[in-house]
Amino acid sequence: MQCLTISATSHALNYLPAYLAESDGLFAQRGFDVEFIARDPWTGVLDDLAVGTAEVALGGLWVPAMYAGTATEFTTFAQLNHQFPKALVVRTEALVGEFAWTDMEGTTILAPGIGGSAPYAFTAGLMREAGADPRSVTFLRDLSTPMFLDLFRSGLGDAIVLDLPNALATQRRGDGHIAIDYTVSGGLGPNSVFYCRRDRFDELVPALAGFVDAIGEAMDLLATARVEDLAPLMAEHWPTADPAHLALSCVRLQASRTWETPRIDPAGTDRWLRVLLDERMIRTPLAYGDLVDESALIVSAAHRA
Repeated sequence: MQCLTISATSHALNYLPAYLAESDGLFAQRGFDVEFIARDPWTGVLDDLAVGTAEVALGGLWVPAMYAGTATEFTTFAQLNHQFPKALVVRTEALVGEFAWTDMEGTTILAPGIGGSAPYAFTAGLMREAGADPRSVTFLRDLSTPMFLDLFRSGLGDAIVLDLPNALATQRRGDGHIAIDYTVSGGLGPNSVFYCRRDRFDELVPALAGFVDAIGEAMDLLATARVEDLAPLMAEHWPTADPAHLALSCVRLQASRTWETPRIDPAGTDRWLRVLLDERMIRTPLAYGDLVDESALIVSAAHRA
């Protein structure tokens, strides 16, 4: 049995295909013992890759993008999320029916960022794509979701960017209203990806091919799985979460393209990289081929054939 350690930036519902692959023995069937470690703070994934306590990191593509061209470079080889599983929750219900991003101009939006800058950056990118000006918005960032939720309930801000379980819970409590679900209207993009140190990628490709194959099978299973059958797995991973909110969020994710494929979409990647460039999170223009290597996916496909 070959061991593979995945250091993850969080432990979230959108990572469900990986947990299903583990619980259903899909890794074991391919001769792997895979361990997932959630790091808090999330930057621990970079420490794990640096010292070799993990072979792979699971997190946002923006991290390999920001490190491109530095002494520390990463190769991205697959994705876990084909979309951004977030939602914009607004305080004013009247905005929901006829929502337009221009409605957010001049407002204050809370964008939890303790796990990184993606919730803010992608929201700003959606505004630009819609012809709205994110520079007119006061984005409050870099604090945790629980803290921002408390402050939002206390009256701070006009809107908040949340993961789907928290967005649905906030709406159910009557503290806000989902104006836009990014898995419905946000388009495609590699939200959560698998990456490793570039200098170790070639040696890891055989193992990564089997790993990616298991992730792909788990995604296929999730596409037709009944949420009732997934409830025990979700309860095991998030025992304190409201089962109803988990179930509703899972159904939304199943209906979306979030868990569609481990293959990273070139156009979606280039779109995300343009957003990062607009936000000056990367210094020079980058494209899909600068960050992504499909070797593991190619080997995986060959094995299936």
